[in-house]
Amino acid sequence: MNKQNTLPASRLENRFADGKPLYSDTEARIEANRCLFCYDAPCIKACPAAVNIPVFIHKIVSGNIRGAALTVFETNLLGVSTARVCPVEVSCAGACVLNEQNGQPVNIGRLQRYATEKGLAEAEAKQIPLFTPAKALNQSVALIGAGPASLSCAATLALGGVKPVIYEKRALPGGLNVSGIAPYKLDSVSAMDEIERLLALGIHLKTGYDVGVAPTVGDLQKDHEAIFLGVGLGRDKFPGIEGESLEGVWGATDLIRKIKNEESFTLPDSMKVLVIGGGNTAIDIARELAMLGAETVDILYRRTEKEMPGYHHELRKAKQYGVRLRENLLPKAIRKNENTGLLLEVENKLTKQKDILKANWIVMAIGQENQARRLLPALDTDKNGNVKLDPDTGETSIPGVYAGGDCVNGGKEVVNAVADGRKAAFSILKKLSASH
Repeated sequence: MNKQNTLPASRLENRFADGKPLYSDTEARIEANRCLFCYDAPCIKACPAAVNIPVFIHKIVSGNIRGAALTVFETNLLGVSTARVCPVEVSCAGACVLNEQNGQPVNIGRLQRYATEKGLAEAEAKQIPLFTPAKALNQSVALIGAGPASLSCAATLALGGVKPVIYEKRALPGGLNVSGIAPYKLDSVSAMDEIERLLALGIHLKTGYDVGVAPTVGDLQKDHEAIFLGVGLGRDKFPGIEGESLEGVWGATDLIRKIKNEESFTLPDSMKVLVIGGGNTAIDIARELAMLGAETVDILYRRTEKEMPGYHHELRKAKQYGVRLRENLLPKAIRKNENTGLLLEVENKLTKQKDILKANWIVMAIGQENQARRLLPALDTDKNGNVKLDPDTGETSIPGVYAGGDCVNGGKEVVNAVADGRKAAFSILKKLSASH
């Protein structure tokens, strides 16, 4: 697979600058020397992938960049993308002890990016492989979906000697890393670079396969020793109000995908946008549209700012680009107006007062559908449709079927999906090795 053949050159995401550029060697050394190398490092405990952060940072200080990269990849094979997209402010860096001293934690995300990207470049230049797969076990595992959970699981399986075969419905692999991450955090080309490196470990990728239709999960169970569900989430949810199917009403993830992946997709001039929702997807699409030149972008949330599930540091950044938050508003109906575009009727949750807001586009960012049970109706799920797992092995209620990522957690971070995939892979390898 060659990303140049699959990603069109003309894409709106090319207008976005890298939000956190790669450190220079000097910048990385200076930042790494701020680390206290804590013995009981709280940053490790706050990392879902349990990356040994003090060790990889110490190796940057000593100049062992390849070793720093290997330390990250030991528990996080998607260390390049997670370095860019992880909300470190609320995870590893948020747990840094320096927060209690001067309020300036070590910039772990940017140091991880430096370690992984520089380490990979050094290994390539010296033609020294970072990874050596184990002896082949002549066994295979089918992975459904080519997002971060499946890629993490597949790469771990490949290094363990098992043949992973990923079945992906879309033409492009990568899931949200390629089609759904805000482009100022991670561009699609960089995400595809990482995927190509992982595929080179011995992962077989089959795109254009709508599992459940052709092949069925039953077909895969006959041909493979185990199944991993990494299907992520599906279509954007809509509130079920009048007019939500009108032209100019978007699902947030569909719109983000068009911005990142579609050739010549553009925004009309003098755009006024209303984004409905209060999570990170709502904040991301609002900021993207503001950065692309929309005249006004308002986020409408049904509760208050303090109650928003989206990260507050991300909302602060969005506001710097002119995004406004309007609280306690419920969407009631959408109507078409030939002169002004769309009219959104809203109701104030507290006062019950109704108002009419004008917009060119209305973007729904209120969640996505979980599609796991569409593939396997017998799966045990919780009340939200999330797949239930054995917490120690990642195995579902169906023996031999494992799962991870958004279909399990309802939509957490990329690094959570990576950790899920790795856990399931080790459980599968243990079972297959025992039966080999």
